[in-house]
Amino acid sequence: MPPSFSQEELERYDRQLRIEGFGLEAQEKLREARVAVVGLGALGCLSALSLALAGVGELVLIDRDRVELSNLNRQVLYRETDLGKPKAPLAAERLRSANPHVRTRGLEVELDEHNALELLKGADVVVDGLDNWRTRFAVNDACVELGIPFVHAGVKSFYGQAMTIVPGQGPCLRCVIKATPPEEENIPVLGATAMILASLEALEVVKLITGLGEPLVGRLLVFDGLKMRVEVLTVARDPRCPVCSRLG
Repeated sequence: MPPSFSQEELERYDRQLRIEGFGLEAQEKLREARVAVVGLGALGCLSALSLALAGVGELVLIDRDRVELSNLNRQVLYRETDLGKPKAPLAAERLRSANPHVRTRGLEVELDEHNALELLKGADVVVDGLDNWRTRFAVNDACVELGIPFVHAGVKSFYGQAMTIVPGQGPCLRCVIKATPPEEENIPVLGATAMILASLEALEVVKLITGLGEPLVGRLLVFDGLKMRVEVLTVARDPRCPVCSRLG
């Protein structure tokens, strides 16, 4: 029996259903998937919105912060009337409004190395919407431990990078970035740069869930918006990586 979609859903997803090799089978995989988005800033807002519009069945949104005026040049889920409100439940509400067929949970909590396993358990894919390396590495470590794919992106100014970690199939974040970079408050960023990288993250998630295409496993995409250049660098697993080397 083919997947049961309502007429409204068929019309909503019509254009992506028409993609060769996509169809109802891929749409059903999206509907059955659970994706966790950690961090609801520029990257997290747009990647979560793209995934909700594509029909991912459940989105778990994790962020402890509240909306500030300086967020509004790039964080597309918030408005000036939202200042001071917690991001996670607000984002969950906005995504349900964008697509009522999507289930959303907003968790107003800070993810760290102590609770990462508990918060991410049960996700099919985890998305990096973060702006600090300490939490990124906590997510990376938990995803390796749980065997969950992790789609990483980071942005600064006109520049960005993206990579997909599939535990056991390619390098993890610690294989590539061995020393923790210094943290930076109020990272300068153009909203359009973050939107480009967030869109790439969403595309990677869709590919992972549906099995279509080739995700950025073992490859680091580097984006230079000033010169409009994209490089894709091959990166290898570190056999001595303290996080993923035990996977063999």
